[in-house]
Amino acid sequence: MARYVVLFDWTDQGVRNAKDTVQRVAQARTAFQSMGVNIETIYWTLGDHDIVGVFDAPDDATLAAALLRLAGAGNVRTKTLRAFDEGEMGTILGQLG
Repeated sequence: MARYVVLFDWTDQGVRNAKDTVQRVAQARTAFQSMGVNIETIYWTLGDHDIVGVFDAPDDATLAAALLRLAGAGNVRTKTLRAFDEGEMGTILGQLG
């Protein structure tokens, strides 16, 4: 499974519906599980982004589909970062020759 850090920003609609944000994460968690995507953790944050999440997914395309489904509800926009753990980074560095 690949790991991703996802940065979320609320849309105007998302801010208007902020009181439902915890419930929306629970709904997304259930919907994503059926797609093979796991929400490992979610943090509501102060600063440049409203929410930061760590996700596991089988591949980039599966995560993209899940996040597009989520964005289609109109409450958030996302930026996604592929994350590599120490073992994965070691493998990448091993390819440098």
